[in-house]
Order: sequence, then C-alpha cells, then structure tokens
Amino acid sequence: MSPIARFGVSLDKELLLKFDKLIKAKSYTNRSEAFRGLIRQELVKKEWKDADEVIGAATLIYDHHKRELVNKLLDIQHKFGSCIISSQHIHMDHDNCLEILALKGSPEKVQHLSDSLKAVKGVKHSTLSMSTTGQGIV
Repeated sequence: MSPIARFGVSLDKELLLKFDKLIKAKSYTNRSEAFRGLIRQELVKKEWKDADEVIGAATLIYDHHKRELVNKLLDIQHKFGSCIISSQHIHMDHDNCLEILALKGSPEKVQHLSDSLKAVKGVKHSTLSMSTTGQGIV
C-alpha cells in the first residue's frame, strides 16, 4: 500500500454543504472516501477513452413477445461475441425479460455493442455500466 498523502481543499461553503449531503446519501464514511470515489470515477472515464481494453456490463429490458426482437438481439450478440464474457437472462414477468451482459474489449467495440443493442426496436431500457480492469486504479 502506498503512503497516505494529505492535502487541503478550499471550497465554497454552500458547495461543501451539498457535498456533505451527497456523502451522507451515498453512505460514505467520510469526505476522504468520497473524494477517492470521485477520483476513481474520473480515472475510469479516462480509461474508457485511452485504454486498449475495458470491462463493463450492459443491461437490457425488453418484451420478449415483440416480433423478431430476440433474434435481432442474438444476432448482434453473435456479431460481437469476442466482447461478451457472460450473459444472464431473467424472466421478470410474463412479458418482460432482463438481460445482463458482462463485456470486455476495446472501448470502441464495447460501446458499439451497447449502442447496437439499445437501438433495436422493442428494447424498453438499456444501460452500459462502465468499469475498469483495475490495472491503473489504486
């Protein structure tokens, strides 16, 4: 573990009050943990711009009764098969399914896969959760 560096931060009082409310709402134990989380979040964003390989998760909600929807989603997944580490299909109710895809690959390819899935008519909601391979994050 690297040594701890201490430094001071000057903030507008109103901004600090809002930050403290955010810290409490997010269940951080203290400001230092919250700052570390914010810094890591920015480093992950940078990694998604600069890295050769990233990791993330795509989630999709869709109505499986929609004509040809499942086939279109599967065709896209096969096209980007090298990026998909794992998938999980959950039957939420009679009509709706949740699909979760663990993804790994170049930032461009992973983003393109996510965008392609989201654009299919009948997908009700889709998100891409960007994460890190952990190589450059302390």
